[in-house]
Amino acid sequence: MPRLQRKSFDKPDEVRTFPAGRMDIITLDEVGIGRIVLQPGWRWSKDVAPIAGTTSCVHRHLGFLISGSLHVRMDDGTETTIVAGDAYEIPPGHDAWVVGDELADSIEFTSAHAFGLPPEHLGERVLATVLFSDIVESTAVLERVGDHAWADLLREHNVRLRAAIDRFRGREVDSTGDGFLAIFDGAAKAILAAARMDPAVADLGLRVRVGIHTSEVDIVGGRARGVAVHTAARIASLAGAGEVFVSGMTRDLLDGSTVELESRGEHELKGLSGARPIFALKR
Repeated sequence: MPRLQRKSFDKPDEVRTFPAGRMDIITLDEVGIGRIVLQPGWRWSKDVAPIAGTTSCVHRHLGFLISGSLHVRMDDGTETTIVAGDAYEIPPGHDAWVVGDELADSIEFTSAHAFGLPPEHLGERVLATVLFSDIVESTAVLERVGDHAWADLLREHNVRLRAAIDRFRGREVDSTGDGFLAIFDGAAKAILAAARMDPAVADLGLRVRVGIHTSEVDIVGGRARGVAVHTAARIASLAGAGEVFVSGMTRDLLDGSTVELESRGEHELKGLSGARPIFALKR
């Protein structure tokens, strides 16, 4: 449960350094917040890419620039300059660099867990709980409201679901257009995030279904790959509007948590061998 608390960046829980940059990290239960100070001349592709091992930054950044100026160029060629006083969101797939002779000082709310870490530190193959979300009957909604209104709905849907993912320390690794693929370091955290998703968009006239599975996941270029991802997607396809379905593997990791599930029997999952027990989150 949320609780009243405070911490100071004067005494961070973790300090992470990389060429021409530093991140101080504080944690408030599930939330990690980073203060990033980048020196003049810093550039992601020069100073962090050799550490991350990817051609562009694969992290989503949500923050506030206290001082300095930062230029961002997306992989698709779009770009912008962020200046002191700006709040910003930077999607995965970008390069960035400090503009001018003043250091860039920012507070970030989404990337503290992994920014500036090498793949071997993150683990190229990790045990994770995979969450796959999907808007129910999205094509029918698009046809009913039209392209312009659908774009607005999808934008607001993304904001609200990302808030749920961030709240429980999830890591967004892909967007499917009308849903998300995220990984969590705990089964209960993933389910609690999933439980918030459908209610979060109910007033938009949208319904969301979610599938969750826990297994080892390959991280390739910052993206999750492997059977676990396909399994979560197949489980989501079994769910109805507002439902959260989880695999037996995820259920087995919930001992001691307050999450309540009910059996939905065994199901064959397309492309995967053998019938598997599926459980639904009790509402």
